[in-house]
Amino acid sequence: MQFDQLKRREFITLLGAAAWPIATRAQQPAMPVIGFLNSGSAAQFAHLAAASRKGLSEAGYTEGQNVAIEYRWADGNYDRLPALAADLVRRQVSVIVATGGEPPASAAKRATHTIPIVFVASDDPVALGLVASFNEPGGNATGMSILPHATATKRWDLLHDLVPGASPIAYLAKPDSLSSQLELKTLQPIWHSLGQRVNILNVSNEHDLDTAFTRLVELRTSALFVPAEALFTTRRDQIVALAARHSVPAIYPFREFVAAGGLMSYGASLATAYRLSGVYAGRILKGERPANLPVLQPTRFEFVINLNTAKMLGLDIPLKLHAFADEVIE
Repeated sequence: MQFDQLKRREFITLLGAAAWPIATRAQQPAMPVIGFLNSGSAAQFAHLAAASRKGLSEAGYTEGQNVAIEYRWADGNYDRLPALAADLVRRQVSVIVATGGEPPASAAKRATHTIPIVFVASDDPVALGLVASFNEPGGNATGMSILPHATATKRWDLLHDLVPGASPIAYLAKPDSLSSQLELKTLQPIWHSLGQRVNILNVSNEHDLDTAFTRLVELRTSALFVPAEALFTTRRDQIVALAARHSVPAIYPFREFVAAGGLMSYGASLATAYRLSGVYAGRILKGERPANLPVLQPTRFEFVINLNTAKMLGLDIPLKLHAFADEVIE
């Protein structure tokens, strides 16, 4: 009887010890969840999502260890963004990192006025109503603004240096895009002063791209200028393929186009912008408010050339462009 009582006491003691870690785990705070909203696809933006996670790690957060990430990809279909943003709000994520241009940022902003938002956008966030000002955002959103119109003149000069005397030149434009409008406003006085012939080809969706390039050929276009519009970034493979098919030298706003086979690019580093989005998300998780985090802008730009594409087009890259390049892809 004593033996049975002893065994019973040992069993109860062991049962309590086994239950103790479970109770302790139940009392631990829930892991914060970040919603990652992007206008493109997981495959296309994998390296940029990795850059955002790198920024998170710099802020002390590692996916799967002390933070979870819910990914939502629009796969180039902007009509899906409002529903994807609303789903993250229902999920009650701690922060929404809205990337891939203005559409995800605006969709997130419309979906919530309380959940913090960190955006990576190419348009002016003040003009879009995302923030009150760059230095004092004042609401639930902040992030990185690439402002590509600031580099439009340099991109134009680089294209002119590569193919001097090219005429006419085509400009892809999305009529309802603020960034496209700002770039046109910057470049049109230059075109007029030089007497440069430019054909503006309007593209509202991916289905218009084939039509635009057909028109480009009909107009005997000598070169192409692609602005930093979210639609064009998410359809970069299609645009690069069309430019190659029609043997048109083109300049693009981001390195990703050149890595995909485009001729050359000049602009801010998207990888840096995405990394900083992760840093900001981590700071917000630690208690900082987006209203007090100034919108960041790029401080340096990169010029990338693809020599294989230049050879395919029969172009010799001038020595001064070689010397200016930050990266040459061979």
